[in-house]
Amino acid sequence: MESEGASQGEQLLDASRRNNVDLLETVFKDLDDDSTKIADLINHSKDPFGNTALHLCCKYGSWDVLDKILDQEGGIEIDPHNSIDGDTPLHEAVKYAQEEPEHGTFIVQNLIEVGADPRAKNNNNEKPIDLIHSDDLDDLIDLLQGAELVADNAGEITKDEEEDIPDNDDDDDDNNDENSSNSKEAVKK
Repeated sequence: MESEGASQGEQLLDASRRNNVDLLETVFKDLDDDSTKIADLINHSKDPFGNTALHLCCKYGSWDVLDKILDQEGGIEIDPHNSIDGDTPLHEAVKYAQEEPEHGTFIVQNLIEVGADPRAKNNNNEKPIDLIHSDDLDDLIDLLQGAELVADNAGEITKDEEEDIPDNDDDDDDNNDENSSNSKEAVKK
């Protein structure tokens, strides 16, 4: 059976451009709410410029649709690069923040919370922070700088945290060994 009208991918991209949650939910329902199929559609549907649904949500500030997409399981690619300038959705969100500082910063924060890489570079060798051209975006700058610092030091923080953990388990280990011996004795009886 051939269907007329827009494909599921085209519908997904349109929902992302226009923040149309009803259309998005229809697409998800047509995919039987199967997280693997949904993730595949989200990751592989692109406009002629290589923008995914995530790119379009960030470009147009479509928070409601973006939130539903970010809630999906099944392996959503959070840092895809578009084909024109190599921007990630985080790059697009920073550009959007130039016009809508508060809303754009909110979107950037949510992308970072789900794992977007603030160090990703586009074809011009620019990270998202390099796209900020306004003095009114101090909160956004602080957010991106903090996220870069966390990303750069993620391995070191883990090692430092492990070194700072006191080794108070010696007494507990003795008690646990004794308790497990007593438990074994009880089982034998």
